[in-house]
Amino acid sequence: MERPQAAEKKNAHMNLLKFDEKHVRVKDIYGGTHIGVADYYDSGYCLHEFGENEDAVIIEEFLIYESQIASIEEIEVHGCVELRTERLKLRRYRPGDAEDLHHYLGKDPATYQYSGWNPYATPEMTQEAVRGFIKGYDDEHAYSWVMDTDGVIVGTIGAYDYKDDQIEIGYTVVRGWRGRGLATEALKKVLEYLTENEKIPCVTAWCAAENIGSRKVLEKAGMQLVCTEKDAITVGDRTYDKLTYMFQ
Repeated sequence: MERPQAAEKKNAHMNLLKFDEKHVRVKDIYGGTHIGVADYYDSGYCLHEFGENEDAVIIEEFLIYESQIASIEEIEVHGCVELRTERLKLRRYRPGDAEDLHHYLGKDPATYQYSGWNPYATPEMTQEAVRGFIKGYDDEHAYSWVMDTDGVIVGTIGAYDYKDDQIEIGYTVVRGWRGRGLATEALKKVLEYLTENEKIPCVTAWCAAENIGSRKVLEKAGMQLVCTEKDAITVGDRTYDKLTYMFQ
């Protein structure tokens, strides 16, 4: 978050506060364009932390002072964009996430106990999975987020296989962060985004009947049980009934 060489101050009363946690497009006085969620910092904070008595916004870890902004506007967004909840930042995968994903999710059998799906089982598989998620952002109907709180990965959530105005959602929370309502918080936000912003009329999810934690998350987020399939999930030598939920 380095500041370019100081420039003559302009736009002194831009009211950057109204753009806090909004998706914005900022054009700076140096010819650059910055797109993302704006975090607003007032002049007092900037003076204390950075030595500059001036309001600023941070976009994707880039600090932009008010005097450096040529224009700022809120924009309409689609696809896998950053989302915020009270405690979480839902952001895109980054190549550097692979090590933590393998360590905290890939090595934990509880992560895939009821699904059998473990894309993070080895460092190589994790790197391949992360590359795939990042490449998938070219598809406007592929949504893959990391749950991030203060720079710490606490889980993942995504929606896939969009077809006929319907999409399937899934999530995983790191063991040490379970039981705090983070999955429900993230799921509610993503359901809202998919149905209201992306105009996808139907979102589905499934879990094993024995997975009580997942059932509670889906139900707390407002999803409704619509189907039960006997012995439809096989993981190793175990079979589970499959519960399908829907949100419309």
